[in-house]
Amino acid sequence: MAFGSGKMDQSLFANWDRLASKLDELLAPAKPSLIHGDLWGGNYLFDSSGKAALIDPAVYYGHPEMDLAFSKMFGGFSGDFYEGYESVAPLEPGFSERAPIYNLYPLLVHVNLFGGHYTSQAAQLLKKY
Repeated sequence: MAFGSGKMDQSLFANWDRLASKLDELLAPAKPSLIHGDLWGGNYLFDSSGKAALIDPAVYYGHPEMDLAFSKMFGGFSGDFYEGYESVAPLEPGFSERAPIYNLYPLLVHVNLFGGHYTSQAAQLLKKY
């Protein structure tokens, strides 16, 4: 859609193809997990007792690293959050290198909805690979 609407340059197709051909070697294999699907700082709040609660789920089965990658797309959570996550479900080495790839889809959604700086972010990500 981004290419068809003119929000992204057609010349990035080569970068897209190059990334697609490397996905098997770049992404860590994992059993699909039920994930929140829209995990960012705007989708949590505290209840009257002070406990954190997640809201606005877009639940699906996906790679367990996807939620963590998306959580960092808009600034992320506290270090305690990520330490707590890792204490329950340790990440495979190289997560920080894989996170931008997991964020390509939500970036392209934002390109199609809003354009602007999301377009340049997605283009930079595609050029990296």
